[in-house]
Amino acid sequence: MSEIRFYFDFGSPNAYLSHRLLPDIAQRTGASLRYVPILLGGLFKMTGNQSPVQAFGNIKNKLAYEQLESRRFIQRHGITEFRMNPHFPVNTLHIMRGAVAAETLGVAPAYIDSVYKDMWERERKMDDPDVIRSALQEAGLDADEIIRLTQTDDIKATLLANTQEAFDAGAFGSPSFTVEGELYFGKDRLRDVEEQARAG
Repeated sequence: MSEIRFYFDFGSPNAYLSHRLLPDIAQRTGASLRYVPILLGGLFKMTGNQSPVQAFGNIKNKLAYEQLESRRFIQRHGITEFRMNPHFPVNTLHIMRGAVAAETLGVAPAYIDSVYKDMWERERKMDDPDVIRSALQEAGLDADEIIRLTQTDDIKATLLANTQEAFDAGAFGSPSFTVEGELYFGKDRLRDVEEQARAG
């Protein structure tokens, strides 16, 4: 059975859109699905990469085309809940540490799904500690314990190790995926991810 490893950061809208499709891909292919929280800013520093807004901001028509492709993707897959976060870009350090903490507590799926909705459906400012705490409580998660764990050395070290793992796999941004040792980048490669998972 293949494993799809999804290197993600909540700050990427394309990672959210990938998240919406990945469970169905795993179900269709029989592959296991592993979410690996990373710090996108750290990966950018390691690779010399930049966000699309920075990298393509001076290229005429480039960002407009990227937005067009996103609208096409959203329409094709019927993702009607997506809203561009008005607080974008959001510093995701605390919620990415929270994802590692949630994994430690065995509640990663609920945490990931809820925080993605907070970021890209409910338009919340998810770098505000009070907003984070309220959102986790609303989701029925143990906000106090998750937040406490985010300040521990083990959680911080795991997030850094995950980011290093993504770099070592060849990743330079999010969403990135590996299947059978093969790296794929971007939501537009999900068809290739599915084909590789099925072949594996």
